[in-house]
Amino acid sequence: MRSYGQYCSIARGLDVIGDRWTLLIVRELLLQGPCRFTDVKNGLPGIATNLLSTRLKELEAAGLITREDAPPPVATALYHLTETGQALQPVLKAIGLWGLRFMTDERPDDAFRAQWLAYAPAWFTTDADPDGPPADIQLVADGELAVIELRNGRVHTRLGRATDPDLTLQGPPRAVLGLLTGKIDLHLAIRLGLSTTGRSDLLTRLRPVVEDGERRT
Repeated sequence: MRSYGQYCSIARGLDVIGDRWTLLIVRELLLQGPCRFTDVKNGLPGIATNLLSTRLKELEAAGLITREDAPPPVATALYHLTETGQALQPVLKAIGLWGLRFMTDERPDDAFRAQWLAYAPAWFTTDADPDGPPADIQLVADGELAVIELRNGRVHTRLGRATDPDLTLQGPPRAVLGLLTGKIDLHLAIRLGLSTTGRSDLLTRLRPVVEDGERRT
């Protein structure tokens, strides 16, 4: 692991997490929880196996993750974030919120995973009607499934299919995520291929989080 050689907390932090793929490994462990090596690799399309092994060893040496052998039926090593690794969650949230401005276009070769569909509404939206009744919103994007659960003023998300969703949003990732994060409106999302089934009024309960200094419309 290379060092910037500067007595500065930003430089010291980047000494640990500034290498390519490192923060995305942390992202996967935050989103998926304890993971096998193959689980981490499946969440990082394009990473070479030997590079992932190197990055995991570096993160373990830096105290951001731990590795332990899981008992049967898993019977393989599981990687966990330590408290120091977990402390990166607000950093990733801030980067993700800032990075939404660059999500206006989908590249044809961009990979997409269900956990990326699920974390966006949990991290980047709030419930505008915290006293409203429970509601479930099914998300379907690029064949990946996730569910938004509005409960007690909180936005919860999970992977998979809702039993009886109040609203279903289906379409390309740009349309689904763009609508949820407030980067596009419903009319544009529909033009981009979004289809809605059920109570579209529930969309008014999902209030996009805005960056400090950004005006909410």
